[in-house]
Amino acid sequence: MASFPLSVNEKLIARSRAAGELLAPTSPFDKKCGRENWTVAFAPDGSYFAWSQGHRIVKLVPWSQCLNNFLLHGTKNVANSTSTRLARQNSESGQKNKPCEHVIDCGDIVWSLAFGSSVPEKQSRCVNIEWHRFKFGQDQLLLATGLNNGRIKIWDVYTGKLLLNLMDHTEVVRDLTFAPDGSLILVSASRDKTLRVWDLKDDGNMMKVLRGHQNWVYGCAFSPDSSILCSVGASKAVFLWDMDKYSMIRKLEGHHNDVVACEFSPDGALLATASYDTRVYVWDPHIGVILMEFGHLFPPPTPIFAGGANDRWVRSVSFSHDGLHIASLADDKMVRFWRIDEDYPVQVAPLNNGLCCTFSTDGSVLAAGQDGSVYFWATPRQVSSLQHLCRMAIRRVMPTSQVKNLPIPSKVVEFLCYKI
Repeated sequence: MASFPLSVNEKLIARSRAAGELLAPTSPFDKKCGRENWTVAFAPDGSYFAWSQGHRIVKLVPWSQCLNNFLLHGTKNVANSTSTRLARQNSESGQKNKPCEHVIDCGDIVWSLAFGSSVPEKQSRCVNIEWHRFKFGQDQLLLATGLNNGRIKIWDVYTGKLLLNLMDHTEVVRDLTFAPDGSLILVSASRDKTLRVWDLKDDGNMMKVLRGHQNWVYGCAFSPDSSILCSVGASKAVFLWDMDKYSMIRKLEGHHNDVVACEFSPDGALLATASYDTRVYVWDPHIGVILMEFGHLFPPPTPIFAGGANDRWVRSVSFSHDGLHIASLADDKMVRFWRIDEDYPVQVAPLNNGLCCTFSTDGSVLAAGQDGSVYFWATPRQVSSLQHLCRMAIRRVMPTSQVKNLPIPSKVVEFLCYKI
């Protein structure tokens, strides 16, 4: 990487276009403490968007309605107009699952959110129990909320009703992730140094406790095929778990400070991790090597000073559905959009006090959470090459070890392994 200041380079970088915003209501006596928006989430089918407004409140809004208001009003605060319009529509219609807005009081400060949807063919892993309180059908959409008191509350998205209250963690539930296969397996990461695996098709029974972190666990993410779980926390290591055997596969070593966020690429071939060492690393999780490094401070701090640049700490990272772009959010008041084959961001956007970010289901919008509010940007759009689409198709079903054994030219193997 080049060593000239980032500010010089970013003068040449396009600013990302703002798409809209959802602002939390405030009062003159409202305190910032407790309003932090640590998590934003899109439903797997793109039907809903959820975020924490602070002070125990989570808001669920139909995403199509958000987009319509963004197109009509630009960056206007659309929270109130959305609420009024949806209330009128719902009073005229008796459809059970018609998307409607909900405001949920979770009873404590909300640290994490995750949507989960059911596939009926996916049975509970607990095969000895024939009777269950809940029968989750194909049209079921759930929202899990992780709270400050260690509880996890499961809500029905369509009705806003509380379904389950999971109470085994003893500290803050910092992150939540559902298995993408529709099994309604939920994993929670907590400050009590554990990850816990829950089976919501078995009425929320806790199946396993994953131990290995020696300090707070900040985040967790499933691979697209649900076979691997990544977890990160208040240490320099990245943990990979086999979710069939509930055993640790390996630790990834390379960061110089706490690792706070992680996400797999859509094909499962890459893993992005964000750290307070001012870097985002992109790994090959199958062999444990770093393939790319995206720095937020130039020149990058040496390991002995890696914890000192707290104005460049990276807070969040997200992979776009096209497998080509990554978004990162740092304490230098910038959101960056990277291409996996370029050293510098292709677009940037300003954001003060940003805490979390995630791409929409179709990858067209990035949502970033601040103090109870959410800001949206149109993401870089590019038609993926046929080569890249083929690579993603192959990597969805083949780990690196199998790719390396294919009888194909070495350059093609390097491309499939994201080395070129």
